[in-house]
Amino acid sequence: MDDEHTAWYKEPCAQCSSVDWGVSDEGRFYCRSCHNVIERTKEVVETTYTPGSTRVSTISRGARTKRPEGGRLWMVCEAFQFILRNQANALLKLGISPHFKDDVLCQLWRLYLQKSRQAYTSNPVRSSKFTLRNLDSDSDSAAKSSGMSASDTDGEVNLSSSAGSHAESSSEWSQCSGSVDITTYLTARQKRGSALMSMTKTLALIHLALVWSLELLTLSDLLRLVNEGHVPYVNAYEELPEEMKLDGRDGLIFRVESVPSHRVVHREAQSLLSFLQLPAFPPIGRQSLLHPALLTLRYLTDANLPDELHPWVCRLMERAGMADQKLHTIDPVSSPLLPRYDVQAAALIVVTMKVIFGLDDHTEWDLSNKVADLDDSGNTFNLRRWYRLMQAALTRAQQRRDQDIARKQWKPKKPLYPSRKEKYVIMKKKRTAEQVQACFEKLSSCPVGVQPPDPSSFRFFWGDEEGTDGPSLHHMKLDGVLSRKQNFRTASNSMYWHPALRPCDPRKCRSHYSEVEATLPRSFLWLLQLFSFLLDVKPAYLHEEVLRVERRVLGSKTPRDGQVRRGKKRPTSGSGTVPRTPRRGRRTEAR
Repeated sequence: MDDEHTAWYKEPCAQCSSVDWGVSDEGRFYCRSCHNVIERTKEVVETTYTPGSTRVSTISRGARTKRPEGGRLWMVCEAFQFILRNQANALLKLGISPHFKDDVLCQLWRLYLQKSRQAYTSNPVRSSKFTLRNLDSDSDSAAKSSGMSASDTDGEVNLSSSAGSHAESSSEWSQCSGSVDITTYLTARQKRGSALMSMTKTLALIHLALVWSLELLTLSDLLRLVNEGHVPYVNAYEELPEEMKLDGRDGLIFRVESVPSHRVVHREAQSLLSFLQLPAFPPIGRQSLLHPALLTLRYLTDANLPDELHPWVCRLMERAGMADQKLHTIDPVSSPLLPRYDVQAAALIVVTMKVIFGLDDHTEWDLSNKVADLDDSGNTFNLRRWYRLMQAALTRAQQRRDQDIARKQWKPKKPLYPSRKEKYVIMKKKRTAEQVQACFEKLSSCPVGVQPPDPSSFRFFWGDEEGTDGPSLHHMKLDGVLSRKQNFRTASNSMYWHPALRPCDPRKCRSHYSEVEATLPRSFLWLLQLFSFLLDVKPAYLHEEVLRVERRVLGSKTPRDGQVRRGKKRPTSGSGTVPRTPRRGRRTEAR
């Protein structure tokens, strides 16, 4: 075969003067005698070319761009796979079981690729037979279809061959981007669907995997680890392999400037749960760490509340019908909604505090005065003492958090620029910012590198040792706020106030916290702020869950029956440390 391609070339070899040429696999000519390789290559004649034809035989829409030097063709979902792997490895280093990554997260990721028709399907959405027009019109239906089973393969997914075949079929890269399918992710129709992966959905997918694995890592814990830098999220693209070059419009997907809120990630997780059509999750019973029976004990410890308060929380949980494991286990038939385990546990504690202490700006301080008069040993829990201790610790913790946020470097080490024209401007701004920061660190004697704090499940540390936030009150007794009636211990407070408990239509209205905040007691608002700080959520978000718990407990005691009446204003004790506000809620007899 080589003789057919080299018969016309009669030039002698420059080294051995022999005329015996062959063609290598790369198409170059080489001397068969001395194996000298020359620059001449094999000429290929296009037999399908028709003289005079001006038809363009390409389906490309954008301009062809060369492959970046040292890079390779890759897809957007492949980059998300690397980011998910790095996030999972970071959690494994913090003590999460390897079962979470190998058996749960990988399976969920395969299932997502199958449901979104990006892999594990005989009809991939990015097949070469799809044109750009068809891709836009069929994106919504493609997101809901599925193909082969995702459990037939083991190990991590390898999308390199898929990216290469897609690039070969399209014969181009996306204009001004590093990935080959960036246009699909930026299409308006696709962005409205639920099939496309995003940085927020990586956290949502990890949250679902943690719930399935029954790990004691709530959504608020996960977001705190992300905020503190223990789990890569902001600028996570910097850890991608060197051959995956991010450029141009890739920054619209992988560049994030803030950590999403608890509400946003929970909503994305609920959307993924519906999209993936997962089966029933493992049951979450009373022995599970995500059950309110144990999760409330953890938050009571963090808030430095007495251990004797936990049985009362469990009694309230039973009264609300929230002890059944079916209520906390995700099931597509009986319980399709994803519970907010951490916010729900905090809401149970808040409602229990209202039952025992009143929290109406009067009852709690009257009970504190009573405890101060009767307690000689100092082992009885006093709400006023606890409030002063927690307020000081809360102020210090908020200041530390604000300082850590102020010192945190949000700018990426490898900035992404939307176009090549803006590259030099962005790089110049980056160098200027680095110089200003270095000067500021020298003038303020600020440490150059601020290390993130050690990861912990608790915000506060209580005890008598040095460096703690204050003395522990866990051993305190509740004798001053409890009374014994017919051999049963009941709360001395006999009234319970609550706002209107009418359920709202979530399609028409959201939270009414801003409307009623001015009418709520200050002590109750302060307690909401305390647990909102523990969970790093907004007080309005926690207040919504408190109302849900109250509807479950007092749903049959709303104004239809005669047990609800307006409470009379108590005489002021003059010793309360929280300002009082007028009460406009209803008061119900506590039983």
